[in-house]
Amino acid sequence: MRGWFEGVLLTATGISVSLMLMLLAVQAEYTGAGTPLKALTQPDVLRAMYLSFATSSVAALIAIVLAVPTGYALARWEYPGRWLVECLLVIPVIMSPIALGVALLLVFRTPMGQWVENNVVRFVFELPGMVLAQFFLAFALEVLVIRVTFSGIDVRLEQVARFLGCTPWQAFRRVSLPLARNGIIAGFVLGWARAMGDFGSTCTIAGAVKGKTETMPISIYLSLASVSLDRAIALSVVLTLVTVVGLVVVGLLMTRRPT
Repeated sequence: MRGWFEGVLLTATGISVSLMLMLLAVQAEYTGAGTPLKALTQPDVLRAMYLSFATSSVAALIAIVLAVPTGYALARWEYPGRWLVECLLVIPVIMSPIALGVALLLVFRTPMGQWVENNVVRFVFELPGMVLAQFFLAFALEVLVIRVTFSGIDVRLEQVARFLGCTPWQAFRRVSLPLARNGIIAGFVLGWARAMGDFGSTCTIAGAVKGKTETMPISIYLSLASVSLDRAIALSVVLTLVTVVGLVVVGLLMTRRPT
């Protein structure tokens, strides 16, 4: 029985790895000649890359500022219905991105949303709308990772710090935060990569305006629609490399103990 079970596990793992390698190999084959990569030098493609890096970075940074205290509170506070609060916060992780974009559009159809649009900053079909949509995706993933990170830190370490005279803030800053450093960075990287790869919510609230709200995923969509396969393949490779590098960084962070 043991040999049979291990065989099933090995077979399933082999199939899973083979499927992922197949996706990478197909992209490598098409880019091997270098022709699609030449599309990366085109001005509009470079702008799409810059816009993706800029908006996702801003969204992930704003999200991490909110995700760290939220994740810590979820990990340390015990109260009825905490599981429901956590479920509400991570809804964008499994929610359809298009549905998220529609929900954001509806927000700005309310009186309060219209007041913000008219008097503060415009979000619909503008760059701030892209950042807002990416923020929700990044935040949900970041708070999930950070909550798990803080949950893995022994609370007795903070209790010892409090016994030695630290305030709750000092115990958090001097004990828990340094120990959670790698997990927080990993959460930021995952949230940033998720925000960069978003298409549905970003396109829904900001539109697919060429040269204005054209991120890499939107540029891929527009390139396929105009049968510009070289540009679509080149940008797909860039997004794949971002994903792979992000996962490698996360893997290295999670296997190292903070110093």
